Amino acid sequence: MNLVISFGILLAFALVLFCVIKWWNVRCIGVTPVPLFTFIAILFTSGLDVGLIMFPLAFDFPLYADTATEPAYAFTNPLALEFGFWGFLIWAFYFLTSFYFCVIEPRVKFFEIPAVRILNNIVIIATCAFTASLFLIYMPYYIPEIGDGESVVATFYVIVFAVILAAAYSSTDIKFVKVLSLSSSFLFLGLIALLWINAGIGLGEFGSSISNIGGYFANIHKFVLPLTEYHEFYLFWWFAWSIMIGQFTSRFVGGLKTWQLLAALLIFPSIPLAIWFAVLYHYYLNELTTVGLMNIAMVVVGITFVINSLDSLIRLYTDNLNLTTKRFGKAAYIAGNVAVLFGLTLLFQSQWLQIQWIGAIVILIYLACMFYILATKRSEVAAINSSPEENELDFGKIENVH
Repeated sequence: MNLVISFGILLAFALVLFCVIKWWNVRCIGVTPVPLFTFIAILFTSGLDVGLIMFPLAFDFPLYADTATEPAYAFTNPLALEFGFWGFLIWAFYFLTSFYFCVIEPRVKFFEIPAVRILNNIVIIATCAFTASLFLIYMPYYIPEIGDGESVVATFYVIVFAVILAAAYSSTDIKFVKVLSLSSSFLFLGLIALLWINAGIGLGEFGSSISNIGGYFANIHKFVLPLTEYHEFYLFWWFAWSIMIGQFTSRFVGGLKTWQLLAALLIFPSIPLAIWFAVLYHYYLNELTTVGLMNIAMVVVGITFVINSLDSLIRLYTDNLNLTTKRFGKAAYIAGNVAVLFGLTLLFQSQWLQIQWIGAIVILIYLACMFYILATKRSEVAAINSSPEENELDFGKIENVH
């Protein structure tokens, strides 16, 4: 699998460079454009999931610090590694797919080919379930008051079921996207502030913590290809998300030029990520506990992130497959999505499914799309010099879409 992911990464970054160089000043306008802040909020909260909240303290920092067991991490500090697995350069994947679906796909229509459409939506549905399974697996660490603090008990299954139900309901109207995304963003910022105040972090202490991220930028080249099997897992995970997040967020791009879209995706999401990880790293280094109110707050924000992610993905695959509320009615729509996603969540939780398989399928889709364009749409793509003419920069459109 290492060869598969390495090939996929190099292909993706080569395509990013090609798109930026060829279409540097093309103005990107989606079908329902929104202002930049709203777009970044939608991207940030849809493009990340509960792992952002639950992984660092529960698993990642201790793993990266144990260089005796995993010497590949010894070249820098745990905070730089965590940021490298989640921030900056890796967001170029989302730029590539957002740009593609905003500017190129309307002329190519590769994802309208029946076999591709089916395969793409299998990926989306499976990744939805994987997101929910992560939440289920890591809940015992953050709510030790329920159960024995280690095992997944019946209450956790009920919570996950309720989260999937809420996401299915919210996906019935696209207006919820703006509300959910902005709410999630503000809740996340509030969570950072809460943990900061609870730990009594001074500006000097915060500066000392966040300065460790310099270890990422000093070694950024080392994060391109997988460092370890765990890094490989992360990269497959990003690939699994990339097409569907690009497909979803591309509709909200609000007039940014190609180079501005790339810069926005690399920089803006990385700022709150850096602050969040720096605060958590202070907790880790000083062995501060989050038991009690802090854990509850983290779970609440984690739930919001999961609902937000599932909402956008459910809407995406149901639109793609015409499994809409208009066709089946709201009750049948919600019941069908909940049944499928909860069942697949249990399969991921029991290790019957692996996110690496999904990521590998996405790399195959990337490759097939590139060959399809070269074989059948080369001249059409070469002639692109703008977003589709029917896409107008009207920020009021989203209010009239359901």
